[in-house]
Amino acid sequence: MVFLSVSALLKSAGASPLAQAATIIVGTFILEDAATVLTAIEVQSGVVRVGVALPSLYSGIVLGDLGLYGLGRLAAAVPRINRMVSAERHSRGREWLSGKVFRVVMISRFIPGARLPTYTACGFLKANLWRFVLAAVVATSIWTSLLFLVSLRVGEFLMQHFGAWRWVGAIGFAIVVVLAGRIIAKVRETSS
Repeated sequence: MVFLSVSALLKSAGASPLAQAATIIVGTFILEDAATVLTAIEVQSGVVRVGVALPSLYSGIVLGDLGLYGLGRLAAAVPRINRMVSAERHSRGREWLSGKVFRVVMISRFIPGARLPTYTACGFLKANLWRFVLAAVVATSIWTSLLFLVSLRVGEFLMQHFGAWRWVGAIGFAIVVVLAGRIIAKVRETSS
């Protein structure tokens, strides 16, 4: 299970901040919200320092966002894929997005299921990379910080009240966060 492996990797990284940072970054590529929750729980447990946790979470998530943008750019370079969108539609999409990149990226960070299509579309339409990066950094800082703070509070509660069983609660909380995002995305998808 992903949750157990990320936690196990963080513990096996021991006191090495570099190994912990690498583990957290890799964890964000797997499931970023779960990695955020579990990292906060590890901070609460004293296994990882906040100064390692937050920068690693921010870095991993923004790198993942850039990867999605890059996939869109790569798709645009494939003639067969590029022909699927007429030159006129491509031009209209790029024109519409040009003045809205920051806002679109910011909003999509907070809508479950919106990042993949939005960020790859930004890359496909060759949206301004620097505006995209700035928006990704700002949105990630806000969302991840909020989720991290909530997870710290949950971790504190679990440690005080569940003792040795706190990991069952932590994994349950991580699952709830991930499933809530997926359910909201599914409801949004079926209602549109």
